[in-house]
This record gives sequence, structure tokens and C-alpha cells, in this order.
Amino acid sequence: MNKKKLLITALVLAVLAALVYFQVRTWRKFDWHRFWLATGHTQKGYLLLGVALVYLDYFLRAVRWKILLRPVKKVKALRLLPSTMIGFTGLALLGRPGEFIRPYLIARKENLSMASQVAVWTVERIFDMGAFALIMAINILWSASTLKQLPGFAEGGTRSIGKLQISSFGAFEISGIGLLCVVALVAWLAFSIRKNPARAARFAERVFGGISAKFGKAVAHRVQAFGEGLNTVQDLKSFFQLSGLSLLIWLIIGFAYVAVTHAYRIHRLQRLTLSSVLLLTAASVVGGILQLPVVGGGSQLATIGTLRGVFNLSPELSISCGMMLWLVTFMSVIPAGLLLARNEHVSIIHLEKESVQEEEKLEAQGDASPDPLPSAPKENAPPPDKWIH
Repeated sequence: MNKKKLLITALVLAVLAALVYFQVRTWRKFDWHRFWLATGHTQKGYLLLGVALVYLDYFLRAVRWKILLRPVKKVKALRLLPSTMIGFTGLALLGRPGEFIRPYLIARKENLSMASQVAVWTVERIFDMGAFALIMAINILWSASTLKQLPGFAEGGTRSIGKLQISSFGAFEISGIGLLCVVALVAWLAFSIRKNPARAARFAERVFGGISAKFGKAVAHRVQAFGEGLNTVQDLKSFFQLSGLSLLIWLIIGFAYVAVTHAYRIHRLQRLTLSSVLLLTAASVVGGILQLPVVGGGSQLATIGTLRGVFNLSPELSISCGMMLWLVTFMSVIPAGLLLARNEHVSIIHLEKESVQEEEKLEAQGDASPDPLPSAPKENAPPPDKWIH
């Protein structure tokens, strides 16, 4: 592990340790008997349903990747499924260092370049962020009357911003409107960059080059790579298919959260609706920024904090449900992923090292390139083939 990654890991560990410390100080009278009672009385059928929904999501992700490969190669979704599940297993076991296992494994298996699959991965992330932000924004605005009754919002009081008095849920509604605006802005930027990546890259270099010439070139490389990566979206039909799949993927994740919360049959959790549970999904996504290998960290803490602060559940039930959500939605892929890795004759540890090396090579090539910005292509010229070795 290089010094940069070691420093980032140490920083994340320090932040998580501080969060755990303050949480423990807040919950000094933790009742372990109550915790085990709540956990032991969960309905296993609902938990298995949650796992089944998560596995369905992995198949849909393979279908989405198949659509993104259309411009260069026709491949069946079932062929991509093992690589998809092995990749998510690496992410669950190794944390962020395992993030590029999936694109690396698909590139190797399908005889494509690593750069092409990193581009697909980048576009996939864009669709994920856009779909999730859109779902959350619509949920906040559409289900406002229900969500504002949640204890954390109903008892949250108001805040003064100048002469305005804004309630806790009012601020939350503003964030929903903000999310819609961000989705629209990102969509417009993506369309503009895809139309002419070279021009967008030159503009980025002029803007950020004032800070540092090296930094400007680095940003320009990223912008151009992003724009060229958007060529993985073959046509308007593919765009709508990708958008629909992305929305479906996140809705299914939401229903997996519903299944887990409904497993707590003797508690109020069993009465939670999809609109309420999506708040837990959002907390998990935001908290996932701070993740450590195997143990996770940020995702669980954010979910537990939301269960306690917004839903006003006991510390014991909040921790039990938060950990169960993490196990079902994030860690349940590990058994199947390890079996598939064995069947594919690959080692997740070796894949992680090789994928990181390939990613570092790509970054080094970008930094070493003396002229990263080719002239803009002709208006009707097809995009150059940057995919196959």
C-alpha cells in the first residue's frame, strides 16, 4: 500500500473511531439483552427475501453493463454476472481498493482494454448517482406529508436563516429541490461534454490551469476521458434502457431495505413504507464514503444514526437493524462471490493488486502525455475506437 492510500486509510479510521467514541458516550446504558432479543426475533423469510432482491440487482447490473458494451462487443448478461458478483465481493472484503476488480476482470475476460472498462464503470456511476438522486428528490417532494410526521422531523423545531423560519423538514424539502437541480445540471454537462470532449477538456484546462499548469492538464485529461466514456451510450434507445434499469436497480434496493425492516415483526419497523425506508438508503449511500475493508464503518453509522435520530428508535434496535441492513444489502454477496471466484479460477487478492496496477498505469499514461488534447473531431465523424487492444 503506497503512502497516499495509507494516509487516506488512517484518516478514515480516525474519523470512524471518533464517531464510534461519541456514539458510545451518548449510549452508555446500552442493553445487550434487548439487542440480542430484537436480533434473534427477526423473521428469517424477510431477510432471505432481502438477499434475493440484492442478488436480482446484481443481475440487472450485468444487464446494464451489457448495454454499455454494445458499441464494441455483444455479450450476454449471464456471462458478465460472475465478474459482477466477484467484483462486489472484492469491494465488500477489501473496501475501496477492490473497486476496480470488476472492470479489470471484465476487460480480461472479454479481451478489452482496462481503459475502456473504467470508462464503462464511470458512466455506470453517473447513471447510479442520477437515478438515486432523482428517486430521492421525487420521494421527498411527493411523500412530504408522510415524511414530515417522522419523529425526527416532527420534533425537530425550526431554524432561523435571516428573517426566515425554516422547519427541519422544510430544510429537507429544499434539499430535494436542490437534488433535482443537480440532476438536471449534471445531465446538461454530460450532454455538452459528450458532444465535444476535446473542446470541454480545453475549456477545463484554461479554467483550472490558473491554479497550476499540471493540475489543469490533469483535469483536462479527466474531462476528455469522461466525455469519450459517454460514447458507451450507443443511442437514445440505449440511454432510456440504461436510465430505466438504473431507476429499477435503486428501487429494488429500496424494497430490499423494506424487507429487512419488516423482518423486525414486533417493532414499529414492520410498518415502515418505501418512502420512509429510502431515507435509510440515502444515509447508507452518503455514509459509504467512509468505508474500511470488511468492517465497513460509515454506512452502518449513518444508517444507525438515522434510525435513532429520525425514526426515534432505541439504541439497541437501531444498531441491530443498521447492522442487519449492512449484512443483507452489502455483505451477502460474499459467499456466492467466493464460490464464483473459485469456479473462475481467480484470486480476489491477486485481482485487487492487478486491477490497482492497471489503474495506476492509466493514471501514469495520462500524466506523462505531452499533448492530451487532440484537435476536435469533425462534426459528423464517428468517434475513434478506444476500446479494443
